[in-house]
Order: sequence, then structure tokens, then C-alpha cells
Amino acid sequence: MSTTKLESIKDAALTAIKAAPSSKELYDLKVQYLGKSGSLTEIMKEMASLPKEEKPLFGKKVNEVKALLEQAYTEAEEALKKKEISSKMAAEEIDMTLPAMSRFKGTQHPVHIVTEEIFTVMARLGYSIRTGPLIEKDYYNFEALNIPADHPARDMQDTFYIDKSHVLRTHTSPIQIHSLETEKLPLRVIGTGPVFRSDSDISHLPNFHQIEALCVDEKVSMADLKGTISFFVREFFGPGLKTRFRPSFFPFTEPSAEVDCSCPICKGKGCSLCKQSGWIEIGGCGLVNPKVFQAAKIEYPKWQGFAFGFGIERMAIIKYGIEDIRLFPENDVRFLRQFVK
Repeated sequence: MSTTKLESIKDAALTAIKAAPSSKELYDLKVQYLGKSGSLTEIMKEMASLPKEEKPLFGKKVNEVKALLEQAYTEAEEALKKKEISSKMAAEEIDMTLPAMSRFKGTQHPVHIVTEEIFTVMARLGYSIRTGPLIEKDYYNFEALNIPADHPARDMQDTFYIDKSHVLRTHTSPIQIHSLETEKLPLRVIGTGPVFRSDSDISHLPNFHQIEALCVDEKVSMADLKGTISFFVREFFGPGLKTRFRPSFFPFTEPSAEVDCSCPICKGKGCSLCKQSGWIEIGGCGLVNPKVFQAAKIEYPKWQGFAFGFGIERMAIIKYGIEDIRLFPENDVRFLRQFVK
């Protein structure tokens, strides 16, 4: 009886294995017939009821059937894998004549874009670029700019001190002193780079970028300064924009002024960016203070000059209508994708 049952299991298993339509169903058949609780395992348990002399022969036949089914399974598995791979390749066939998918290639950071645009405008007026150390001596960051230790203007700078005589520069104005000390006059230079202040909110960063222009010649007046800034505003923000100058105070310029331009977004009509005033503050300016020339050992009034400076992030905010300065250092791709040149 056990031998007849074994033959029946063999025939049924071989037929099912050859007809299996997929690798999953084939594996299920392997479990059904060859698994730990499969048909062959169960029939082996019947050996206990066979006469002693029949057990070796029956065990041999069981092993032969098991080997036959394993071989049939292996052959069927290989055939199904080849068939499935061929079907998958046919379904995923690539049409090489189709146009390639477009991919985002990245872009320059808006701070870099704005910096380059400012350089381009100022280069047309004869200005060249200068940089300076990020860790600056207290002398160059403050004293040479007419900001001694007891000067109230020190309170205007939220300074990161390295030690008693060195700071992370709080502005790009020290580049003026380095240029006055080392270069021949007359000169027109732009100092640029990162600056650092202990301040952070929706309109301030502890690390931001400035650009500062310095012009020194034998005859320089406030009219030259106003004309230069007015030209820059029109070239950078667009034609038709107006500028205005409000009296202010900076230790290193005298007289000093804050510079406003008509809002580039609403063209002076009033919007949320300019707080409905039609005007936006863009920076500070003034004629170089004689005490700055004195510190740099420049003969005054033979040589005169003017300087003005802007925050680069602020210029980008005004140009593009950005509402939060903290977006610049985050490098969120969703933000940066808006500035593809």
C-alpha cells in the first residue's frame, strides 16, 4: 500500500511541477511535497508499520523519488526564471529614440548671483574687488575707523571676540583701511565677503555678506557719491527707480546718510515689502571721515573720498521679494530652484 501511495505522490508531484506557471507556485509545490510537513515526509512515517525486511527497500524508493522531484524542481525553477526575466525585459524595453528626461542641474546661490551682478555694475565705473581677513585685528575693525574702545558706536556692533585684540569682523569696512595703507592713490575698490554679528531673527543673521565701495581721489564730493549710488540703483534694480538720502551717523564717514530707493517690487506704489511706504532702505554711505585718512596716513584734504555699503542678502531680499533672511543659509532646494539664471 505504501509503495502504491509513493508512486501516486511521485506522479502527481512531477505533473504539478512541470505545469507550475510561476516561481512562487513552484516553491509552494516544493513545500507541499518536499517540505518538513510535506507528502514525502509523511509517507516516511508509514515505515514504522512495514515488516522489517521491507523497510530498506521502501526507504530506498522514497529517497529515489525525493531525488527525482528535487531534480525536476531545479529544472523547472531555471526554466521559469529565464521565462520571467525575458518577460520583464520585454515589458521594460527602452525606446532609445525617445527624448531624454530633463533633470534639475542645480543653480548658483542667490547671494552669489547678486554679488556677481553688483560686481558687473561697479566694474563699469572702474571699481575692482578686494577681500580681507575674516579674523580681524580690533584696530582695523574699530580704531582705524574712528571707533575707539570708549566710542558709543561699539554698542551698535554685536561682536564675536576671539581675544582682546582680535574679532570676527563685524563689517567689510576694515578692507578700506588695508587698501588705503597698501595701494597707490587714486583708487576705486569694492570690499566684499562674509561678516559676523551676534544677532539672529527674521531680518538678521549671525553670518551674512556685505559689499562696500570706496572711492578716493583729489576732488570727491557728496554729489559724486549720490550720482554713483543713483546709477547703481537703476542698473541693479531696473530703470526708473528713485533714490533718496537721509542724514545719519557712521563714525567712519562725515557727513553720513542712509540710502533708500523706491521699491522695485511695487515701483513706489506701496506693498508689504516696503510696508506700504513705497521706499526701501538699502544701505549707508558718506564722505570718508578725515580721521580715517589720518589713521591710514593719507594727506587730507588733498585726498578726499566717499564710501557706501550694502548687505548682499538684503539686496537679494529687495530684488526678489524674499520675506525671511533665514532662508539663505538653509540651502533648501525648493528655495534655491527659484534662482536659475
